[in-house]
Amino acid sequence: MDIDRISACTYPLREHPWEYALQVLADSGVHRADLWGRAPHFPEDADARAVAAIRAGAERIGVAIANLGTYPGAAFASDDPAEREAEVERMFATIDAAARLRCRSIRVLPGTGEDPAIIERIAPLLAQSADHAAEAGVLLGMENHRGSIAGNLEHAVELCEAVGSPWFGVLYEPCNLLHAGVDYREAFEEFAEWIVHVHVKDGRRTADGFERTHLGAGEVDPAWVVGALEGIGYDGDYALEYEIPDIEPVETGLRKWVELFRSIEAEEG
Repeated sequence: MDIDRISACTYPLREHPWEYALQVLADSGVHRADLWGRAPHFPEDADARAVAAIRAGAERIGVAIANLGTYPGAAFASDDPAEREAEVERMFATIDAAARLRCRSIRVLPGTGEDPAIIERIAPLLAQSADHAAEAGVLLGMENHRGSIAGNLEHAVELCEAVGSPWFGVLYEPCNLLHAGVDYREAFEEFAEWIVHVHVKDGRRTADGFERTHLGAGEVDPAWVVGALEGIGYDGDYALEYEIPDIEPVETGLRKWVELFRSIEAEEG
């Protein structure tokens, strides 16, 4: 695995300006970012000037924007045709902004809720979005997350097959699956051909519920994750999602995660 494919999410630094967040990544040895898709990191209605400013700032800091953690797609499940059409426009605008930032991918939402009945409604709109994404060269990934049909293996695969585009797929997140009581290894086998992006963090189940941990201290095996993905020819980023500021500040803790990933690269080499 090429160390340059390690990125990190700015979401844990969402209370700070995007410039600060990108600098923390750079200081931690990360030079690709999974930029949170809301203010103050990326305004949802970002115009050309805002996008240009982020691109220029990222280049100055030395951290490329690899993925936008945005939220278009929720209203695809709306009963109101006008709302669905407005959401298509928002989706297209987000894709175009990502292309201007030279992003590899963006995060999208597969409607709202966990009812698979929405697939029939949202699939054509996601297919339309995927066509636009193909023209822009931007992948669309829905994160396997509780509260979404993407968190259900069967429903997520059903939606991917209904959309039927290599530009739309799953943002594979092993820890989210673990938290939901899903075996992330088994899920990988189901998702494999549809994985377009990856988030990595760690946690463990306890008698009191679920707790997040430093990478490598929980029940997610990062070496297994890397090996499985490399084994299917995945060539995208590994976005470290540091969400344990209560254990250690991002400013010091993220460096430890980067070093762990470097050790995986060394073992593979």
